[in-house]
Amino acid sequence: MEETNVTTVEEVNTEAVESEVKGSSSNRRYLRPREMFGFLLTSFGQKNLSQYVNSFRQFFVISFLGMSGSTYGIIMFIESIYDAVDDSISGLIIDRTRTRWGRLRPWLILPTPFWAVANMMLFTAPLFLVSEWQKVVWVVTAIFVYNLGMSYFGAWGIMLYNITPNTNERDSLIATTKFMELFGTFLPSIATVFVSQLPKWSKNAIGMQDVYTGFAAVISVIAAVTAFYGFFTMRERVPLASREQMQEVGVIESFKNVFKNRPMFVLVLSGFFNGFKSVGAASESFYWMHNSKDLLHGTIAGLFTGIPNYITIPLAPRLIRRFGARNVAVVSGLFAGAAYLGTFLIGICGKNGQGFLVDWSGSNAIINMVVLTLCLTVCGIPNQFMNVAGAVLQGDVYDYSEWKTGVRNEALVQTVQNYFGKAANSVTQLLSGVVITAVGYVAHKDEFGNIIPESNHNTLLGFWAVFCLMPAIARFLYGITLMFFNVHGKMKEQMLADLEVKRIERVRKMNADAATLAAENANLNDGNANDSDTGESQ
Repeated sequence: MEETNVTTVEEVNTEAVESEVKGSSSNRRYLRPREMFGFLLTSFGQKNLSQYVNSFRQFFVISFLGMSGSTYGIIMFIESIYDAVDDSISGLIIDRTRTRWGRLRPWLILPTPFWAVANMMLFTAPLFLVSEWQKVVWVVTAIFVYNLGMSYFGAWGIMLYNITPNTNERDSLIATTKFMELFGTFLPSIATVFVSQLPKWSKNAIGMQDVYTGFAAVISVIAAVTAFYGFFTMRERVPLASREQMQEVGVIESFKNVFKNRPMFVLVLSGFFNGFKSVGAASESFYWMHNSKDLLHGTIAGLFTGIPNYITIPLAPRLIRRFGARNVAVVSGLFAGAAYLGTFLIGICGKNGQGFLVDWSGSNAIINMVVLTLCLTVCGIPNQFMNVAGAVLQGDVYDYSEWKTGVRNEALVQTVQNYFGKAANSVTQLLSGVVITAVGYVAHKDEFGNIIPESNHNTLLGFWAVFCLMPAIARFLYGITLMFFNVHGKMKEQMLADLEVKRIERVRKMNADAATLAAENANLNDGNANDSDTGESQ
């Protein structure tokens, strides 16, 4: 008999998918330009949204809605606890989602109405909100709905670790994403220009509050449109456990597996400490408005302080490949901590002990701007090294979980991280409101409802201390904590090699099961056909 070289369907499928999943040591490129653009565009929209909300929510609610800083802090404390519970539910749902569009893509668009409507509520102060309780109900509803939507919309970030199995390609996409996110701060930054100047140009026909509301609407539309575009362009490639396999791993077992993830807890702890920087970030609008006497100063400084980011992002992947993501993050954190501490000390010098960067009244604003801009530029040099390295470390956490348990459950890992992160964040959110009250600030407005700059020196000194020292503490503790992140060096290389083998074995098993099922169906059909033939002959 003549020899034939027949390749079975099973072998063809296995070869194709094995080639697809090989990535940790392969140089193969998976991502199409359109797909990369879709991810970057989604990142751009989401970054604008989160940056705008995080930067101005507290300032708007306290200054225009008239809520006290302590009340706002308590609301955020309670919200963070609720959000941690909500994330636990959303993480389980996302991990177990299996649709024709994939596991993660549907969650780019389904939550859109929730966070879009809530974002508008956060930057609106209706006239019918008269009593304190009415304002509390309005803000609580907006914050809770916003976080509900963002809990599921957060799946877009997990897409980064599923659209390519090649870790080198993934790391490059991380760096490109962080570069794109620099433009995601553009709209929030120019909002302050309009807030500062538009009331003057329009002779107060358009107030500060109207500008914030208008920008919230524009940014919501941009985030929604980019999310829909991302849904139609991206594809998930990393092979997942089947629905049946996921059902074999119960909810309690899933949580147990996650809690065995040591690098995850190190990342959680570092994120907790780094979260203290948000207390300083939340006070930025207060500092620029009251210490420098004009919000526009913050926008001008931001134009220059962000310049090093365009240089450091392309360098980040090279440094990570040479020194490792953990080492880059550690050094960056310690450097940033020292820079913020130095900025605080410089700012309290001069002007008869009052501090030339504490109170700008009667001082040379140009010199103040130059000195502060230079200081903040130095403080920001490590930012993108930390951002890129942090995203790489997050991928290592996901890979470690799959390596240890055999199941890729990023959403649940992210959920547990968020649980601890937001529980810790509840402390920082509480502080962000309390410190505003603690420094003795009470909002004063003119006849048009616009904010009048504060003149009390102790209050201004409090704004400056929060502005600098909270980021300094956060960065120091972040760098120290990451020294204990163990997925590094040879251990990481071995983990990636093992994962490549496990993924290929998983694909082979799936194909073997599919071939067995197909054979059983074929035999069943043959049996039915024989029974039919026998019946006809009788």
